[in-house]
Amino acid sequence: MNSKPSHQSEPARLVQDREELTTLIERWTPTEGVHATAWPALSFFRADSPGVPTCAMYEPGLGLALMGAKQILLGQQVFVHEPASYLVTSVDVPVSSQVLRATPTEPCLCLTFRLDMARIREMLPEVTAGRPMGAPTTGISLSPLEDGLLDPLLRLVRLLDAPRDLAMLGPLIEHEVLYRLLTGGQGARLVQIATSGSQGHQVSRAIEWLRRHYDEPLRIDELAGRVNMSSSSLHHHFRAITAMSPLQYQKQLRLHEARRLLLAGQCDVATASHRVGYESPSQFSREYSRHFGAPPLRDVSRLRLAEVASG
Repeated sequence: MNSKPSHQSEPARLVQDREELTTLIERWTPTEGVHATAWPALSFFRADSPGVPTCAMYEPGLGLALMGAKQILLGQQVFVHEPASYLVTSVDVPVSSQVLRATPTEPCLCLTFRLDMARIREMLPEVTAGRPMGAPTTGISLSPLEDGLLDPLLRLVRLLDAPRDLAMLGPLIEHEVLYRLLTGGQGARLVQIATSGSQGHQVSRAIEWLRRHYDEPLRIDELAGRVNMSSSSLHHHFRAITAMSPLQYQKQLRLHEARRLLLAGQCDVATASHRVGYESPSQFSREYSRHFGAPPLRDVSRLRLAEVASG
């Protein structure tokens, strides 16, 4: 399935603001890779050429593609993220991401805005009064970009050149961004995840527990009990949101953490496999190779070479 919003002609104001934002982000990203900004929730990404698929953990966040295109795989679902669309990730999900279209003169440029789910929950009583609650849906979705959402993001990026103004106005603009998300096309998805007692919120609690205890044996009935769900209901709704079972999710968490440990040079392969919960280093190496496309040491060496080349 190819999840890609269709766009007709965009309003002139939206095109103008998107072009200004593209110019600003290009200035803030002189080299390839991820660039942090003075506003902690905001970061930029640049790639000057198409790339190979890379595995990553996406946190709850808002993503804008300003130039070029990226492909994101969640399970068997394919999302093509291009300009004039925005992507919302409502829970932590492991994905495969690939830059599809980029050149040095027309790079792939993206903006990421990390979502503060605690603040979203605080806003729910004012925003959701009288709105029906939908069923849990996949943790990633694309929608056509709306001017009401682009405008505060553009104002926030402009403030990166004015630190004093950013400190005073940034919190207000962030509140506006969250409000626009909750009242826009992706609002129902975030409401389902954030509302206490909803099935989406119960799954998000299960995900939070797995992220803290990924190195421990997983017993589905115990996890279901922790989040007040039956085992069958947890399986069903967990797969609906993450496109995988809790056990598959835990395995990917373990592999991502082991990769981080190896890349940081904190331990050898056998120690990394043990730290993330594997009893057999050989099983760990097989599953690592299957997931990342190369054995641990070769994969880490490849990543380090890529960092040097882009840096």
